[in-house]
Amino acid sequence: MAYNERMTTQANETRQEDNINSKDFLIGALVGGMVGAAAALFLAPKTGKELRTDLNEQAAVLKEKTGHLKETAVTKGSELASAAKEKTSTLTQSVSKQSSGLVEKVKGMSGKAGSQSEDSSEEEEAFTETVPSGSAAMLSEEDGESIQQKLEETKNAFDETEMKYR
Repeated sequence: MAYNERMTTQANETRQEDNINSKDFLIGALVGGMVGAAAALFLAPKTGKELRTDLNEQAAVLKEKTGHLKETAVTKGSELASAAKEKTSTLTQSVSKQSSGLVEKVKGMSGKAGSQSEDSSEEEEAFTETVPSGSAAMLSEEDGESIQQKLEETKNAFDETEMKYR
């Protein structure tokens, strides 16, 4: 029983020390805040009215600079959107031409599959140069249409994004 009483007494003493430490900290913070405020009032180079005027002027200057930065950002964003749209359009046309040419070559090769002439071997060489190794799958008309549809969707997405930012 003596052991339990001793443990309880030690726990109570620890709590009392924590409470004293917390109170001392709060009293010190309050006194320090008051001393700091008094020092600021006595050492301030300007009156409150002058200080408020200066702060208002600085806020107006900051607001003006922010407006200029916003205008610059909108302008640059529009320029970048236009450049992206232009490059996408060019890329779309290029891919369309290449895919159409590839589909035509594949169709031409399948029509000449029965006869092996020098012309067809030249076309096969051109086809293997155009199509990277490992992609020996033939493109059908549906594949070409699918590519066209995806390109149109991409272009429309860029147009919508541009309209949102304008």
